[in-house]
Amino acid sequence: ASPGDFESVREVARMVKKSTVASLARAVTGDIDRAWEAVSVAALPRIHTFIATSPIHMEYKLKMMPEQVLEQASKMVAYARSLCPDIEFSAEDASRSDPDFLCRVFEAVIKAGAKTINVPDTVGYSQPDEFGALIASIMNRVPNIDKAVISVHCHNDLGMAVAISLAALRAGAGPVECTINGLGERAGNASLEEIVMNLRTRPDSFGNLECGIDSTKIYPASRLVSQVTGVNVQPNKAIVGQNAFAHEAGIHQHGMLANRATYEIMTPQSIGLPENKMVLGKHSGKHAFEDRLKELGFSPDKDELSRLFDQFKLLADRKKLVSDRDIEALALGAETQAPEVYKLDRFVITSGNTIANTSSVRLVRNDGEVQEKVAFGDGPIDASFCAIDQIIGFEPKLETFTLESVTGGTDAQGEANVKISRDGRFFNGHGLSTDIVEASVIAYIHAINAMLWETQKQGKASHV
Repeated sequence: ASPGDFESVREVARMVKKSTVASLARAVTGDIDRAWEAVSVAALPRIHTFIATSPIHMEYKLKMMPEQVLEQASKMVAYARSLCPDIEFSAEDASRSDPDFLCRVFEAVIKAGAKTINVPDTVGYSQPDEFGALIASIMNRVPNIDKAVISVHCHNDLGMAVAISLAALRAGAGPVECTINGLGERAGNASLEEIVMNLRTRPDSFGNLECGIDSTKIYPASRLVSQVTGVNVQPNKAIVGQNAFAHEAGIHQHGMLANRATYEIMTPQSIGLPENKMVLGKHSGKHAFEDRLKELGFSPDKDELSRLFDQFKLLADRKKLVSDRDIEALALGAETQAPEVYKLDRFVITSGNTIANTSSVRLVRNDGEVQEKVAFGDGPIDASFCAIDQIIGFEPKLETFTLESVTGGTDAQGEANVKISRDGRFFNGHGLSTDIVEASVIAYIHAINAMLWETQKQGKASHV
């Protein structure tokens, strides 16, 4: 889709050694060549090619007759197979396709070399019973289906992506394409954490299907994805939402005290969310801090541990008690931090409802140069962002800005996330402080550093 996407897929392909790495390509030779170039360095590479098979897509998007689509699908799978031993084929909008035609396409692409056939509910149109019946029909009607596995890819437009995916598993599908936190186009894709915990919690309902996901890594992965993308998880999200294991109602609390199983069908620990076992504060040592980090799913090296511990001590001076969410926020901020081109030295704001909001911000560049600017704004945060823009010499577009409390109380940390863009590219920043203006300033600088770092990596001319 873009040079950035290509480099991302290729880097994943270089790094991942124990899992298959796939690159998605339209059923055209140019896309397939580019996909193969991206994943050819992988230990287990796969080319995943697709073409639409529904009447509305064939007529209005592809402008092709069904027989032309059938021929193109078979031809391009064969071409991909000449490059890569592992080929997956998707019939886009399969749930709105003619079943007879769909079976013909799948038979042809398996014959051409596809090892996996993917049945997408591209627009989230299906209901669980009809999608399960479609999978069963494909298994019974495609004569060479024994030479391939069936995977599914479901969207959440009607809120049914997980239910439809689980129905497909019951009907005999194998792989389920899903995403952490249910991220994806429009209303998102099927949620990995919901599928995994359904299989783990209700094995009786799925014939004891095996799932290789380590569920104790779900919560740390969810938080990391949220941090990197800047997309917050809704509080009442199943499995990984802030309230998923919170019990407020008195009758619930009474039951939990008597036996946790009264209101918990799975434990927080099963998704990697530990219960508080000890209180951490300003007198806590590095060993206890390191143990808590490991419980939360983080394994920093020696230098990073020292930096995090120093930040923890500074936070503990501001707060009497430091929660798991506080520690997690510190660790996630460190994991997603780009190399610092600019670092905040200090800021001073003047704000009120009867005076002009101003901010004086001083930044230190990585070459040691100190720059300070003063700016006006609609509020102290806007004024601070304007001052930073003056220092860096350009004004990125602020796409999104969110600010939330990490924990409760007047001494809670504020967690700021910003997304900025420039020349069509997007960059995320994260900031954390008991002062919300400081958190916002740190997040904005973080995003700018990510932008400058990316520019430098690509060897482009930069104003710095």
